[in-house]
Amino acid sequence: MAEEVWVGTWRPHRPRGPIMALYSSPGPKYLIPPTTGFVKHTPTKLRAPAYSFCGAPMLLAENCSPGPRYSVNPKILRTGKDLGPAYSILGRYHTKTMLTPGPGDYFPEKSTKRVFDSAPSHSISARTKTFRVDSTPGPAAYMLPVVMGPHTVGKASQPSFSIKGRSKQGSFSDDLHKTPGPAAYRQTDVQVTKFKAPQYTMAARVEPPGDKTLKPGPGAHSPEKVTKHKPCAPTITFGIKHSDYMTPLVVDVE
Repeated sequence: MAEEVWVGTWRPHRPRGPIMALYSSPGPKYLIPPTTGFVKHTPTKLRAPAYSFCGAPMLLAENCSPGPRYSVNPKILRTGKDLGPAYSILGRYHTKTMLTPGPGDYFPEKSTKRVFDSAPSHSISARTKTFRVDSTPGPAAYMLPVVMGPHTVGKASQPSFSIKGRSKQGSFSDDLHKTPGPAAYRQTDVQVTKFKAPQYTMAARVEPPGDKTLKPGPGAHSPEKVTKHKPCAPTITFGIKHSDYMTPLVVDVE
């Protein structure tokens, strides 16, 4: 007996689930249409008629006639109205009138030249634009060619030179390397790499805290109105200081 070659720990075994490689057909991917029912019925078989169940129909009204809501005039018969001759008062009908000229619309005094012979008369008016006899161009309509410069016609011109601006290509200022200059770099702030200097700001003036309520002034008080705690306000009268009948005190000083 020949010695078996070791091929590893794997051995043939039954798979735990279905594997697509074990089937030669597409499997249950394609479903056969059913032969029962109405929806998706197979076209190779006859399909029986299908009926659906619907709810109960709506009840119709018991009376479909309009009823006595139409009030028919009793004087109207099948042959017309059963009435006597009746007349109504209406306004006058508007008749269409044509406006005709009156005697004041005519001017017989202006028909003298058309009825009787008259001498020819001429009037001076502006030239009309519709009819022009002199439709030929005038001297100002022609433009003679120039005789100076490079654009002369029928004559020989001298060579002319033009002064042109300096070209940017090939000049001494042409940057062949296309490198940025010193002005192409932005200047870095000094405070980024060194100590930052103190900065001061100007703010509004700070008001000290205090009471901003309105206080009464001297004119807001009425000292003469003291009748709430006194019988009356003080009154002042003008009179003499001493009585006329009192003998004055005279002291003789020797």
